Amino acid sequence: MEHLINQKVNDIQISGIRKFFNLVAEYENVISLTIGQPDFPTPDYVKIAGKNAIDDDYTTYTHNAGIPQLRKAAANFVKTKYELNYNPENEIIATVGASQAIDIAFRTILEEGSEVILPGPVYPGYEPLIKLCGAVPIHVDTRNTGFKLTASGIKKHLTEKTRCVVLPYPSNPTGVTLDENDLQEIVDLLKDKEIFVLSDEIYSELVFNGKHRSIASFPQLRDKTIVINGLSKSHSMTGWRIGFVFAPAAITKHMLKVHQYNVSCTSSISQYAALEALTSGINGADPMKHEYMKRMNYAYKRLKFLGFNIAEPNGSFYMFPSIENYNMTSFDFSMKLVKEAGVAVVPGDAFSTYGEGYVRISYAYSMDTLEEAFNRIETFVKKYK
Repeated sequence: MEHLINQKVNDIQISGIRKFFNLVAEYENVISLTIGQPDFPTPDYVKIAGKNAIDDDYTTYTHNAGIPQLRKAAANFVKTKYELNYNPENEIIATVGASQAIDIAFRTILEEGSEVILPGPVYPGYEPLIKLCGAVPIHVDTRNTGFKLTASGIKKHLTEKTRCVVLPYPSNPTGVTLDENDLQEIVDLLKDKEIFVLSDEIYSELVFNGKHRSIASFPQLRDKTIVINGLSKSHSMTGWRIGFVFAPAAITKHMLKVHQYNVSCTSSISQYAALEALTSGINGADPMKHEYMKRMNYAYKRLKFLGFNIAEPNGSFYMFPSIENYNMTSFDFSMKLVKEAGVAVVPGDAFSTYGEGYVRISYAYSMDTLEEAFNRIETFVKKYK
């Protein structure tokens, strides 16, 4: 019966990140720097709120868009943090993680043949969703712009079929952020065009220097922008599956239809836990951010000392060093690193063809783990340099 499978589903592949993670799982004594999973536990106040929700029998369906008090808290959070103004009644949807938020956004705005511009290298979760909509991902090579998707790069790829531009910053896999000037140039380019912007800001609370700014805070693009965010990275709540989509009511009312028939609503228990995260824990990401910054500085210095060419990250918990000096593909380099040094990283080609020649390192691990991993990496690269 496999020949009857939807061809669009048949054509997409399992994420290269997970594929490589599963591949190296058979090796013993390997230090894995592969998965973007915070190594901090979910805060106690969030866990208590989840337990209380169970004890209080908050275990039924909620409003499709999420409980009103959670949407109000989400509105207050993005207003306080990023000067974004969204009406909790009709411009916010609580979703099953940021991934589902991206899915319902694409399924709402894309049609067969639509083109979506996104940077390369880029997180591999966008392209399959775009293709499932019958749309076409158009990658812009950002290797010569410090991994930033620039206005000039976007302009070169605009056509009459362009429906959406994806801005995934802070970036997975590079850790790069966009500054005020970068955003203003994109605003000036797109402000008079009928093109959506999907701004994936899941790492917005993990910006090290300066403050995150959303492109939706520019009035000229507010009505064209769909903002994606969530609590997985900011509050170490990956398994709770809480994301948010923020958009003008004219867009949200249609995304809500897709969301409703997809999942009805996100977990009621997780919603009450998320409410506590956004109120009592409004600054809950700060301690983790400071620790990630220490780890980033350590990892960055070790890589620079070893001669790697690398863009210094300013957010998330990833870095993306070049392996151009080793005359190996990113997959071969990563496999040798596992087999010979016992360290796992993600081959850069998991992040589009523009990621070839790089590897992604996650530093969402303890300093002890990072120190041992980089000691092993140092021994390995001295052998091949």
